[in-house]
Amino acid sequence: QVQLVESGGGLVQAGGSLGLSCAASGRTFSSYAMGGFRQAPGKEREFVATISANGLTTIYTSSVKGRFTISRDNAKNTVYLQMNSLKPEDTAVYHCAASTRVVVTVRRDGYNYWGQGTQVTVSS
Repeated sequence: QVQLVESGGGLVQAGGSLGLSCAASGRTFSSYAMGGFRQAPGKEREFVATISANGLTTIYTSSVKGRFTISRDNAKNTVYLQMNSLKPEDTAVYHCAASTRVVVTVRRDGYNYWGQGTQVTVSS
């Protein structure tokens, strides 16, 4: 079982930056691919970014490419999402998720464990 706890959300003006962290429990963090998803009010949860277990492979949704960076520190059981040049349309609850799959995936059903989420609000 893996427990995930997100932190770092908040309110920021358009063009600003925020850094999210996701701390994982357990001794097998380094074997999980990690993903970031977000859900805006009235919308489905959507894929944002993912990083492989060894950190060598990352994938981003097109709307955040060049602005967001996902990274991980396996020694600290933590994955990070650095968000720059934020836009009002980035406003959502951001969730991290862990996947036991060997290959990284952008599909929600590819992830076994989910955090509760942290709110990110970008004002115009």
